[in-house]
Formats: sequence, structure tokens, C-alpha cells
Amino acid sequence: MSSEISERYAQALFELALEEKKVKDAKEETESLLGILRENPDLPGFFRAVKITSEEKKQMIEQVFSEAYDRNLINFIKLLIDKGRIGYLEEILKVFVQKANEELGITEATVWSARKLPETDLKRIRGALEKKTGKQIVLRNEIDEQLIAGIKVVVGNNVTDVTMKRRIDGMKEALLRGGQV
Repeated sequence: MSSEISERYAQALFELALEEKKVKDAKEETESLLGILRENPDLPGFFRAVKITSEEKKQMIEQVFSEAYDRNLINFIKLLIDKGRIGYLEEILKVFVQKANEELGITEATVWSARKLPETDLKRIRGALEKKTGKQIVLRNEIDEQLIAGIKVVVGNNVTDVTMKRRIDGMKEALLRGGQV
């Protein structure tokens, strides 16, 4: 769950993208920046470092990101530095992506499996989910070897679990209660 601060800043960034009719482009840039934050775990620490001045942080943002990202996003990050809210950056960006997805009619879904699924299976699952929800689905395949076999599909708060692990756990519970399997 996101904080009130993240919601407010994400809403401001979202309204700016809406006003300029750049929601899709802003979403793509935001997802790219989220990827960079995930791949570089030291970056958030740099932003929070008290020995580095706000001006030095903003200079680094300008040098590293100005060619790759829209001016609005660069200025937004600088604003977060000035307001002492840079620690919320990742959360704000995630909330923004959710808002952009709603606007664009996109729903994110995750398919958990014991092994990476072939692209053909992912396309079939995506097609079925799009037909069921009536929305465009962005599908991620996450690996959890403990599932043994089968898949677990998570779309928002809806979970469909047809994994072998779930079936084994169900049998174990039934046996422990003294019931039949």
C-alpha cells in the first residue's frame, strides 16, 4: 500500500502527463527508471546520502538522465530532492504506473511457475486473461521452484492457484484434520 505522500506526488506527475497527452510515453519512461533503480541498489542510497548536497544530486540527475528522459521527469526528480521526498521516488513511480495503466486500460498480471514458461504458453494465458477482463494484459512470468508444477496467476487481488504445491498442501491439511483426501 502506498503512502499519502506517494499518492499526492504520483497524482501530480500523472496529471501533468494527462495534460500534455503523454501518459503512455511517461509510463514507459517511468518503468525504465524503475528498472534502473532495481538494477542499481546503491542509487537510492546516493539520493538519501546526507553528505551529498542537493545541488550535487541534481547535477548528477542532469548528467546521467537528461538525454534519456523527458524534461518533466528530470524536473520532477529534482523537485523531490528539493522537498526532501527523494526517498519516496520508487514508491511514487510505482503509483504513477498504476494510474497510467488504469488510464490506458492496462492490467498487470503475474504468472508464477516452477520453470520459465514458453512464450506460446504466456501468449495463451495473456489471451485468456484479456478475454476474461476485457483489458490489455501486461504479463510477467515469475519463477518459484517450490511450486513443483502447474501455475499460479495473480491479476490484481484475484489469485488462481493450480499448482502441485497447493494440491499437496490441501491434502496435508485434510490428513491432519483426520479427513479424507
